[in-house]
Amino acid sequence: MQIRVVKYGHQNHHDLCEITMTNDIGMQVKILNYGATLEDVVLPTMTGPRSVILSLNSPEDYVKERNFLGGTVGRVVGRIRNGLWQLGSQKVQLPLNEGNNHIHGGIGTDMKVYSFQTKYGENTVETKFTLVDPDGENGYPGNLKIEVNYRLDNRNCIWYSISAITDKVTIFNPTNHVYFCLDGPDQTVEHASLQINSDTYLPLDKESLPFMGCKPVQGTVFDFRTPIPIGQVLRTADPEIVAEHGLNHPYILTGRQPAVILIAADSKVSMIMTTQSPAVVVYTANHFNHQGVASNIGRYNGVALEAQCPPMESSDLTPIILMPGEAFRTWTNWSFEFE
Repeated sequence: MQIRVVKYGHQNHHDLCEITMTNDIGMQVKILNYGATLEDVVLPTMTGPRSVILSLNSPEDYVKERNFLGGTVGRVVGRIRNGLWQLGSQKVQLPLNEGNNHIHGGIGTDMKVYSFQTKYGENTVETKFTLVDPDGENGYPGNLKIEVNYRLDNRNCIWYSISAITDKVTIFNPTNHVYFCLDGPDQTVEHASLQINSDTYLPLDKESLPFMGCKPVQGTVFDFRTPIPIGQVLRTADPEIVAEHGLNHPYILTGRQPAVILIAADSKVSMIMTTQSPAVVVYTANHFNHQGVASNIGRYNGVALEAQCPPMESSDLTPIILMPGEAFRTWTNWSFEFE
C-alpha cells in the first residue's frame, strides 16, 4: 500500500496538497486538504482504470469556485429555514446565502484548508485532517475542532469519519458531498440502478425544504426499496421532480445495512454504502450545466448520496445540537466491487 503527497499550491499561509492513497489491488483514492475533499476514486477494472466520482480537471480548480464535489460540507449541510436557530429564548441568526435561507454553512468547512497527517496500518492507509473553525465563523457559536479521516483498505473500501468537539452550545450536521458516477464521469447516472433502505422520504416545498413531515415511499416515484434505474424517476412528471429538475430529497433510513446500493449501467461496478447517519439526501447533480470551473460536468452526470441528519422544517434544530464536552462522531463507508 502506498501514500503519495504532492503540493500543488499555497493559500493563506497553508500548503495545498493532493494525497494519493493506493491499495495493493491498485485502487486509488485522491484527497485534498482543501475542504478535506475526496477528489477522485479510480478503480483498476478489467477494461482499464475507471474514475467513479465526479472531479474537476485539476486540484487547482477547487479553490476557484465553490462546487461541493467531494467536500466535507458544514458546519450544517443543506438549508436552514430563514437562517434561524432558536434554543429556548435564544435566537441565532445565520447569514442568508440562498434567498431567505442559509445553506451549506455559509463559507463552509469545504472551503477551508486543513492540516493533515498520513498513516500506514496493517493492510490500510489513512489520512487524518484537522480544522479549528473559530467561534462566530459564519455566525455559528463555539470554537469547533473537526477531525476528518479517510482510510483505504485492501477490500476496496473507503472508511470516512467525522468527529468534533465544541466549547459552546452549537449546531453541527456535516456530510461528504461526493457525486458517484460508476459508469465513468462522461456518462449520466440515468441508467445506473439505485436501492435505498428507506420506507419514508421528506417532501419538499418551493424552497427545497421539508414542510409536511415524512411520507411513505410506497406508491410514489420515490420508492427505491428495490433497485431501479435512476432515470426512471427523473423522467416522471411528478411535481416535485419537475420543480427540482431531478432528485434532491431526504430519505429516512431504516437503520438496516447497507443503507444504499448503487450499480453501474454496465453492471461491472457497484458501490455498497453503510452509514451511522439517520438519513441520506439523494441529489442528481441537477444544477450542473457544463459552465464555469465545472465545465466538464453536466446535469445528471453523478448522484450525491449525502449521509446526514435530515433537514428540518423550522428553527427548532434540536437533533443537530452539539453541547460543550459532548463528542460528535459519524461515519460512512463506501465499498466497491468491480470486474
